[in-house]
Parts: sequence; C-alpha cells; structure tokens
Amino acid sequence: MISALPPAMLQSRGRYLLLFLGVQLVVMALLYREGYRKRVAYFLGIFYKGGTPGGLVTPHNASLSGDVYANLSLIARPPLPPEELPYCPETSPFLAGPIRVTFPPGLTLEDILRKNPYVTKGGRYLPPDCDATHKTAVIIPHRNREQHLKYLLYYLHPFLQRQQLSYGIYIIHQAENYTFNRAKLLNVGFKEAMKDDDWDCMFFHDVDLIPEDDRNLYICDRFPKHAAVAMDKFGYKLPYKTYFGGVSALSPEQYMKMNGFPNSYWGWGGEDDDIAVRVALSGMLISRPSIQHGRYRMIKHGHDKGNEQNPKRFNLLAKTRRTWKQDGMNTLEYQLLAKELHPLYTNITVFIGTEKGMRRPT
Repeated sequence: MISALPPAMLQSRGRYLLLFLGVQLVVMALLYREGYRKRVAYFLGIFYKGGTPGGLVTPHNASLSGDVYANLSLIARPPLPPEELPYCPETSPFLAGPIRVTFPPGLTLEDILRKNPYVTKGGRYLPPDCDATHKTAVIIPHRNREQHLKYLLYYLHPFLQRQQLSYGIYIIHQAENYTFNRAKLLNVGFKEAMKDDDWDCMFFHDVDLIPEDDRNLYICDRFPKHAAVAMDKFGYKLPYKTYFGGVSALSPEQYMKMNGFPNSYWGWGGEDDDIAVRVALSGMLISRPSIQHGRYRMIKHGHDKGNEQNPKRFNLLAKTRRTWKQDGMNTLEYQLLAKELHPLYTNITVFIGTEKGMRRPT
C-alpha cells in the first residue's frame, strides 16, 4: 500500500504550480499589452487538442504521390478576422517533399487559375489560415516562352502555397527583338517589385526550371542563396563550385550590397559567374540547400533567336573586380512600357535598350 505524500510536500508542490501559472499569466498580459495578440493566440493554440485555436486543425500530408496540388485541398479560411490569425508555424504542415513533374498537354492559364482559388490579381497570395512570416517576390525574365511560363506557373503557385509564404510573381518581359539581357531584366524586376511591397526576399527564377521538392524553401538565408543546385540537365549535381545559375535568392540588403546584377551582358552566358564574383567581392558567401532538396527539372528547348551566345562574356568577367561598383543598380536605365495585373502574375514590359545604349537602332 502506497502512503500519502506528507502535507508539507503537497503544499510545496502547490506553491510551485501556482508560481508557474502566475508567470504564464504575467507573460501573456505583457504580450497583449505590447500588441502581440497573434503570438499569444498561437501560444494558447498548443493547449487545444488538434492544434491552433479557432478550430484550425493541423493537416496531414496528403501528397505522398508527388502531386503538387494534393495538399492544397486542406487549406481553408478559418472563422477568424485576419488580424487575429496566428502566425504561420516555422515548418509548414503542408510540405510533403518530392514533387512529380509532368507537362500536361493543352494546359491553359484558366486551368491554373481554377486550381489556385486563393491567388489574387497580380499573382499575389496570402495564406488564408495563418499570418505569413516570410514575404517573397519571384522575378522571372521572359520573352517568347509562353508555354514554359504556363508550366512554371502550374507548379510554382501550389509549391509556394505549401510553404505558407506571402508571395507575388513578377514576369519581366523584354520588349522588341533586340539581344536578350537576363541580368538587366532581373535588375528591373527588383526595382519594380520593391515599389509594390516591402519584400524581405527576392527569388530570381529562370522560366524553364521547375522545382521538384517543396522542402527547397523560397525564403532568404544569411547569405545570397543559390537554390538550383541539382538540375536534371547536369545529372542532379552542381556543375562547378561557384555556379550561381537558374534560381537564386537575395534579400534586398544583400542585393544592394553587391550593387545588384550587371547590366552589360547581352546574349547568353556569363552573367551568373559575374554575380557569383560580386557575392565574394562584397564580402559574402554563397548559401545552398541540400542536393536532395534543391532539385529542378528543366523544360528542354533550344537557344532563342536574340539570345545567342555572348562572345564578350569572358572579357567582361575578367573585368568584374574593377567594374562591379559602376555596373549594376546604380547605373540601371530602362523605359517602363506597361505594368499589368494579370490573374496569375504581374506583367512588366520594358525597353532595356541594346548593347549600344538606350536609343532604339534605326
């Protein structure tokens, strides 16, 4: 037979319990006083069976088959006003890992829009069930790649929603048929996107690369991030140590610290290596996700007319150490021709000039 605890011990335990509860009440009162109602709501949510308060239930991963849209059916708007939503958790419950990438025939923008009911005009999205802790703008340089763009939007919207990000997608379209300049278009995208919102991360994304694992988080790191570390084009491995091509991410502070991207690379090749050099020259390192997470499938294509190999790329690279502070955001020139809010993205059409300058050739 087990004897009862002595009264003195019971009294001592009771005092500790009351002290613990008192501290919790004080902390919550202070948080409310300072205006952190959402954090308190989230804190209280852990005591509710099933997760956060207000009837929010933590979903189970449903996309074991690799269908990028499977988990989206679990996202629902709770019966709470937006200002009382809890913060999104550190790790999204909608992540499911590998994504099966196929290219549906006859895909239309209307099909994509129907499958993404929470996306609003301009390609903007806010999680309906929590307050996002990350705001990411995706900048995509573009010209004459409409089919590629459809496939990317088909996968990118649900991919980002599964990460519970607040995001916007920007298509930067180079007007006319002069030589393509990817890096300058990215500079334009950065400047125009920052006019719209206080983004904390900018993802610079080629239109022909589809992410294959939703654990490759589209948020910024302490250093500039190269996200596309394992493309099928290169046998799912990094082609060389300083490679910075395909998909990269920088915070606005990191971007301006390295003076953005170069404006002088007309045609294919060289600008990614210049950017990697800029990262080092500005005192930063390159961050990367794991090979398992940073996987991408490339949509096969040939070189576009107007985007032929840049014969000057090696000479330009040799001068980067001397030119990076004079060639970038501080010397960016362009003419904004149109800014249109489409249902799935913001389309920005610009004239960025030619290798000879901003005057149109006659």
